[in-house]
Amino acid sequence: MLPVVPLHATTAAHGGKAATLGRLHRLGLPVPDGFVVPAEVAVEHLPAAVGTGLGELTGTERADAAVAVRSSASDEDGARTSAAGQYETTLGVVGVDDVVAAVVACRASSHGVRATAYHAAMSYDAGRPADGAQTGVEVAVVVQRLVDARVAGVLFTAGFDGGRTVIEASWGLGESVVQGAVDPDRWTVVAGRVVDHRTGSKRTRVDRPPAGAGTVVRDVRPADRDRPCLEDATVLAVAALGERVADLLGGPQDVEWAVDDDGTLWLLQARPVTATLPPDRCERAMRPVPGAIPGPSPAHSESRDRPGAVLTGVAGSSGWATGPARVVRGPDDFAAVRPGDVLVCRETDPAWTPLFGVAAAVVTETGGLLSHAAIVARELRLPAVLGVPGAVRALHGAGTVDVDGDAGTVTLEPPGAKPF
Repeated sequence: MLPVVPLHATTAAHGGKAATLGRLHRLGLPVPDGFVVPAEVAVEHLPAAVGTGLGELTGTERADAAVAVRSSASDEDGARTSAAGQYETTLGVVGVDDVVAAVVACRASSHGVRATAYHAAMSYDAGRPADGAQTGVEVAVVVQRLVDARVAGVLFTAGFDGGRTVIEASWGLGESVVQGAVDPDRWTVVAGRVVDHRTGSKRTRVDRPPAGAGTVVRDVRPADRDRPCLEDATVLAVAALGERVADLLGGPQDVEWAVDDDGTLWLLQARPVTATLPPDRCERAMRPVPGAIPGPSPAHSESRDRPGAVLTGVAGSSGWATGPARVVRGPDDFAAVRPGDVLVCRETDPAWTPLFGVAAAVVTETGGLLSHAAIVARELRLPAVLGVPGAVRALHGAGTVDVDGDAGTVTLEPPGAKPF
């Protein structure tokens, strides 16, 4: 049996994520301690291996620390393909049995529907045969102490598109941001200075229950929903951490981070930026959009009665597409999506990736630029507009729509109009 590998001792043999975290850990960056279960460890040996790893991590025989269990597959976190969110992640896992179950689930997800669809779509986009099958994928699994975050999020470092660092954050664990479940706060930092800030509406948060296992979704207190979750000084500290990571790794990085209740900043993950962001609102000079419906939430009847009206959101993935608006409220609606449809939904999580290979564009009510769904959309060159208030109601039965992923607009076509 191969032993588990302490995080500080990982190499490229343990997958890109583990190797990068190990390198950053050795360089003294604030990476939560942990260990890696190599892909070669047989299922029957997992309880002993995990028990050893947890015992060494916690310094006790009870091995009762809450941990995060994430993949470090041989085909993710690459320079061109991130596989963002395509493998199973489990947070707040406590005890040997549950960690073993999470490791097994993580490994199995490499052959799941969403990972298979993602890699098939990426192969097709690259002009390679895409038979939907994955071969030769090795999945090491990273087990780290869970950071009980007060605030967490994602950043893209400067250099990916000309010098701006973009940071998105929300209350609680970073799942809210990466899953696109909230409209996060967003900051743009250039040359050590905050040059732009947008406060999102952060209505829910994900946390580990006190002294418990797993995670829970809770409502954010009304007073905290529309106030920034970080002060500028912390924003600049987050940006500086990201830039240090980029310098050490030799290129622009997609970094996940967290701030705990004591105010300590932690580095949770780093991988290459695989696709650039659309121009930000500063670069577009905040030009008004003709015909835009004012107010936070366009009414369903208002949009239906106003062909040519424009809904506005966040420019999430560049490109332009026209197609029938197809509202999807959950997995039960997946079969209704046809090639060329514009996928309209409240939010998308990685389980929706199979639809990205079918849809012509994506429109969501919530979610930020740095969510997993937005990253995958950019990799697939799929136009996306995110955070469109009331999109599901406004576009239900709306017919043909035009999606501009650079301007962040969705335009309702007049009846009988023909796309060109």
